Amino acid sequence: MHELGRNLNFLAISMGSDNSKSRMSDLDAIIIGAGACGLMCAVQAAYLGKKVVILEGNDKPGAKILISGGGRCNYTNMYSTHQNFISDNEHFSKSAFSQWTVDDTISFFETYGIEGQEKTLGQLFPTTNNAKDIVRVFTQICNDFGQEIICSSMVDAVEKNDDGFTVKFKLNGRQELLTAPKVVIATGGLPIPKMGATDFAFKVAKQFGMKITKTAPALVPLTIGGEDREWYEKLSGTSIFSRVSNDRISFEENILFTHWGLSGPAILQISSYWKHGEEFEIDLYPDGNILDLIEEERQTNGKKMLATFLDKLFSRKFVEALEEFLPLSTNLASLTKNDLQDIENLIHHFYVKPAGDKGYEKAEVMRGGIDTNELSSKTLEAKKVSGLFFGGECVDVTGWLGGYNFQWAWASGYVIAQNI
Repeated sequence: MHELGRNLNFLAISMGSDNSKSRMSDLDAIIIGAGACGLMCAVQAAYLGKKVVILEGNDKPGAKILISGGGRCNYTNMYSTHQNFISDNEHFSKSAFSQWTVDDTISFFETYGIEGQEKTLGQLFPTTNNAKDIVRVFTQICNDFGQEIICSSMVDAVEKNDDGFTVKFKLNGRQELLTAPKVVIATGGLPIPKMGATDFAFKVAKQFGMKITKTAPALVPLTIGGEDREWYEKLSGTSIFSRVSNDRISFEENILFTHWGLSGPAILQISSYWKHGEEFEIDLYPDGNILDLIEEERQTNGKKMLATFLDKLFSRKFVEALEEFLPLSTNLASLTKNDLQDIENLIHHFYVKPAGDKGYEKAEVMRGGIDTNELSSKTLEAKKVSGLFFGGECVDVTGWLGGYNFQWAWASGYVIAQNI
């Protein structure tokens, strides 16, 4: 494996010194945010001979990368296309994805010793199952090319001037300044505020008169309220492979009952397409028709109780919970037409109307963001502000669960690097 072990000493410099001023005077751009987009932008800029500095509020780069996928980092999806993304302009991401493809992502990481292994539905993880290896690739390249990452730097303002931009930030309790002809906003979205998420990108956008589309938590667990909640609590920890659908889309993956409601991959996926007050449908047995199975079993063993029959398809815990709705102690031969209708409705048409979601604290990403009409799809530069770029999660491009959002981050970082 390619050796990436040398440590990068992230800067905690006094920008007021003459040495620091001279070192920063030749910047091509200032990147705000050392997440996936910002790091890729810095690296790709380095390949082009461009000098950048990254300002990062956390005490280390790649904070969300490090916790993604349970610390394993699902860094792309082999089947990613623009159709796997939600945006008010569904075509906006096409240009970025044509400039930086999934194959480009795979080749990039392979060059630095990161081999991928495919998991469910095209999800690609490093064979080491360690997100630290992904971050180490970027920090090592930045170190090798002299791209500086200033951690624990809290940016206060971005100001436009005749020569470009002045960025004001605090470092070690002191107010510091950096100037450059270009600025890249790659500060992410609102999810996981404990990891440093803020609305900084939106403040900058509004400062320059740019529009923001409505934002909401996405890829987020959903809550159940009222009398139904107790039933869900009883099933906490139960996972069932299901098809979850609304009138716009459907997903086939596991759902997970929790003490507050529903989670699991299929629920996280549908949450990005769900709005308060809506309901959606769950098919708890998408691989067949429950009535056909019952009829088949009736032919050979009509005396079998419904509960015993269902035990073959679902966990005992789930079957026992169905006693509220179905005649579990009735044998298959004695099931009435109404009984069969109830069984079909519950198994194939289980309707859920969530009370809400778990919010940005538990959301993996954000839906909405910087209005794509405000940006060039080819360069991601703000149309109203020359030299100002936005990339990654803060833009109104939201991917499905399974590595898609990282692919957008890498692609947008690459595109911006070509144009700063």
